[in-house]
Amino acid sequence: MYARFLSLLPALGAIAAISACSPMGTPAPAPAPADPATIHARILTLDTHLDTPVHFERRDWDFGAAHDFYSDMSQVDLPRMTEGGLDGGFFVLYTSQGPLTAEGFAHAASAAEHRLAAIEATLNAHRDAITRVTSAGEAARVASRGGHFALISVENSYPLGESVAGLADWRRRGVLMAGPVHNGGNQFGDSASGGTARWGGLSPLGRAWVAEMNRLGMVIDASHASDAALTQMLELSAAPIILSHSGFKAIFDHPRNISDDQARAIAAKGGVIQVNSVFLSRFNLSTTRSPLYDQFENIGALNNADVRALGSAWRTLDQSERVNEGDFDLFMRALFHCIDVVGADHCGIGADWDGGAGMRGFEDIRVAPRITAALMAHGLTEEQVAQIWGGNVLRLLNAAQTLRNRLIPLR
Repeated sequence: MYARFLSLLPALGAIAAISACSPMGTPAPAPAPADPATIHARILTLDTHLDTPVHFERRDWDFGAAHDFYSDMSQVDLPRMTEGGLDGGFFVLYTSQGPLTAEGFAHAASAAEHRLAAIEATLNAHRDAITRVTSAGEAARVASRGGHFALISVENSYPLGESVAGLADWRRRGVLMAGPVHNGGNQFGDSASGGTARWGGLSPLGRAWVAEMNRLGMVIDASHASDAALTQMLELSAAPIILSHSGFKAIFDHPRNISDDQARAIAAKGGVIQVNSVFLSRFNLSTTRSPLYDQFENIGALNNADVRALGSAWRTLDQSERVNEGDFDLFMRALFHCIDVVGADHCGIGADWDGGAGMRGFEDIRVAPRITAALMAHGLTEEQVAQIWGGNVLRLLNAAQTLRNRLIPLR
């Protein structure tokens, strides 16, 4: 907000000058309201769940080049971030869930290290166009000068094995947000989907994970966690928590979505719900579509010709059977529902780009300005739109860091 205030000083000075020159008793004309495009360019915009690192490990895929979904199955790159006016976001270190064995933990740790190294290498290769940041203040400074920024998050803490000690290494390497589980429960707790509940929420190790996340100043992400685990994270965490990419059961009844009461509980503790574009409607898992999902899950192993063939097959199916029944208006209905339930100070955007996002009129990150325009048309103020697009998340980052400073005093 401070950076935004500084950017407004010239305009405020001009208004003051006009007022000083006006005849006494004659009010100066009110400035015309800014159009949505101007507001979108002026505010800080970020998405909290960019699964784009799945493409960082692909041979010959260039994050700095413009791509198209049907030609290479990606939804975010630097040119499209610029075109869509997305300043930055959380790039996800994702690891699929495997067996809770020494071999499974070792395999996951290796995969996570490989993915984190790919994120670091890609961001370093494009450091002139996107800046890796490790605080809310750094993100705001980069955005204020018109640059792109990258934060790093972890989806699924499974690679940590049977200890939380590895969290400190992730934090040292710039990870600021993490979730304990993905699809299927693990050693930290139960998942919202993909398996039966084992722990009744968090495991003892999961409770230690919450305490260590607080100690390190990392934001706790409860997306994918079971209802019981979510409740326990709220009870145990001394800092607000986030749902980086979740939806509402009121829009579509799915285990990954939350109830309005859960949203209110998150907001009551200062947290934020980042609205997802997945699980808003029924997914088409037909016998012809399922093999394409299997290929997409392993896209990092495909060569460019295979990816183009996958995109072509996906396009052909989309002409006859959509992936889901959603569209841009449905996403906005979900976002408006969040605002109605908990207010603009507790809502944000985590669309799940490159991890399942995609509906009619909501094909890639270039849709971002339409979201701003729809929020303005709905009657929200510029300040509220700025909170939804980034301000709320920066507040959570600051809250986590403040707690860390209290738990680990500076020497």
